[in-house]
Amino acid sequence: MNKPNLIGNQVVLRPITKADAADMFKALEDEEGMRLTGTQAEFTFEQVEAFCERISKADDRADYAITLKEDPKMTYIGEVVLNEIDEENRSASFRIALQGKQFYGRGYGTEATHLIIDYGFRELNLHRIELEVFDFNPRAQRVYEKVGFKKEGIKRDVLWWEGTYQSAIVMSILEDEWQAKHG
Repeated sequence: MNKPNLIGNQVVLRPITKADAADMFKALEDEEGMRLTGTQAEFTFEQVEAFCERISKADDRADYAITLKEDPKMTYIGEVVLNEIDEENRSASFRIALQGKQFYGRGYGTEATHLIIDYGFRELNLHRIELEVFDFNPRAQRVYEKVGFKKEGIKRDVLWWEGTYQSAIVMSILEDEWQAKHG
């Protein structure tokens, strides 16, 4: 799979490498990020490093580091991913995570989402991209709707978080919807 750098106005997406393990591991310290992504597991640095190495070589997924365009070192500030790529049905799942609150609300996530979805439709020839977002994350829901995702349904009580079940909203975007909205 061809994984070129994807360049926006504020961010550059580049394929994740083993060298991103330290920054990815640091992101696991962000309690709000862990909550928003529903990450309950704990990971060792060695596990994160092995994961980064594995995904950097994978042909069935596109894992990108989000970096700031003005940063010549292209330092990891988050990740954006198309995974569970199904070539026969031309579909994939999407996820995104920023490294901490200092990167929220600045448009980085919106632009990274736009870049990877465009790549999925134009370069990977996908027809459908889907995601799940927890019901307690309306900010992310608004971003996804702004990009063009549509709500499909709710998976009830899928996450047990701090003594309460949370539901996940299933959203998707189809290639013709993307084309109509973004040309």
